[in-house]
Amino acid sequence: MKRPLLLGMAAFCLCVFAAADTQSDPEGDESLSMKDGVLQLRKGNFNRALRKYKQLLVFFYSPLYGEGHRVSAVFESAAAELQGSEVKLAVVDVTKEKDLAKELNATDHSMIRLYLSGDKHNPAPCPVPQSPASILTWLKRREGSAADLITDLSQSEASEELTVVGFFKELNHEYVQMFYAMAIDLPDVSFAVTQSDEVISKYGLTHDVVLLFKKSQLIQTYKIMPQTSKEELIAFITVYRMDPVTEYNGQTATQILSSPVLNHVLLFVDKSSADFAEIFSAFNSTAEAFRLKILFVLVDVGETRNGRIMEYFRVRDFEAPLIRMVNMTDHVTYHLPSDTLNEEVIKKFCQSYLEGKAKPKMQSEPIPEGWDEKPVKELVGMTLEKVAFHPNKTVFVLCYLPYSQESRALFPLWEELAAAFKEREDVIIARIDASANDINMSMQGGYPSLCLFPALYSERVVVYTGKRKIKDLVKFVDKEMEKAKKYRVKEDEDRMKYMKALKDEEAKKANKTKDEL
Repeated sequence: MKRPLLLGMAAFCLCVFAAADTQSDPEGDESLSMKDGVLQLRKGNFNRALRKYKQLLVFFYSPLYGEGHRVSAVFESAAAELQGSEVKLAVVDVTKEKDLAKELNATDHSMIRLYLSGDKHNPAPCPVPQSPASILTWLKRREGSAADLITDLSQSEASEELTVVGFFKELNHEYVQMFYAMAIDLPDVSFAVTQSDEVISKYGLTHDVVLLFKKSQLIQTYKIMPQTSKEELIAFITVYRMDPVTEYNGQTATQILSSPVLNHVLLFVDKSSADFAEIFSAFNSTAEAFRLKILFVLVDVGETRNGRIMEYFRVRDFEAPLIRMVNMTDHVTYHLPSDTLNEEVIKKFCQSYLEGKAKPKMQSEPIPEGWDEKPVKELVGMTLEKVAFHPNKTVFVLCYLPYSQESRALFPLWEELAAAFKEREDVIIARIDASANDINMSMQGGYPSLCLFPALYSERVVVYTGKRKIKDLVKFVDKEMEKAKKYRVKEDEDRMKYMKALKDEEAKKANKTKDEL
């Protein structure tokens, strides 16, 4: 009788422990699936992974972005190197696990965090790695100390593409701790610390200086001051790590977009053109004068893979060469207004931008002849607002890109829509080429964009996001027109009040003038 009783007690205890474990994870406790040594986490098993692994490095990614695929491959390679360690690598697809991403505030399409000892709320951010070695270096530096960076300077100079050397008089100084904290945030860069007096005699320097070596050559120095911050040092190294001009491609895109320098000037040029060498020389010479202020980027319009960035800046290959400036904070674009691209012209443009004298780029095609005679009206930048914001017309505009197959597929539908409203004088169906005309309003997404401008005095736009079928489009227009009628009544009342107040004010002024006379 004792053996069945003992088995029964053991089963009871297992049930109790299982129940307790389930209660600690209210989302459920799915199994931890793995692919190529990397955990595939979901909302249902995230808490379990936190409990199981002391160090959990998680990549939150979107498969819609090429960067996500690249970093995922880096994770797979690093996972093989970390087998048997306390660190476990994992990924979360934020497009599928939206609730989990929102809960963890990890909604960006490329974000890496290290969760320690099951702490869900205070992860350590990890820089986006360029290689598996980047992950291993970052983890090693986090666990180490400034003393780990002390190396033989002569070996460092000769062995790395870029080496950052800190020359300090005292290794227990707070400058050294800041230097080490910076090294943790730049795992793709080799660092060294030295106290060697030979550095002073060889390069004529003082203590507390950061030196940048590239291919054994000293390329730049930075004197650390009491007010110097870690962020300033990172910006300095990040900028001088890159060439004066960086060509935009799949390998450099992340480096460019994550640069601490937010002012970017882009040269769109065909590298196979006869005048390329002359234009690039002027662009490169100008770049040297604006280091740490403006990032200089070259975009080869002859490279088909650059179509997306050309679309973003509305540049077509036959328009090259041309130069655009953009601030990565507000994304306002400026255009160098000259066909001559020499050093003097480019420098003058960059300086005017930094001084706030440059004017934002507004572009428009010429107004086409007979633009309003066809069923679908052809708008350009100069006519868009005048037509679209007509107080007595409801205007439905297709904002398209002529080289986009998705845009061109909507042309027949737009012709059909124009025919449906042919007898309605209060409705205008139009289209505008967004690649050739600046649209000074938010489209809430990419192109093609379907924008309805209701018949109101106020400038209002409604972006259509429903099914692209004629029946649905007509229904949408009619519904918005009914809404606009209600708004219009209120607008008319407000206008009447305003006009009356204006007349009363003019009458008071007239009476006051008579009394003074």
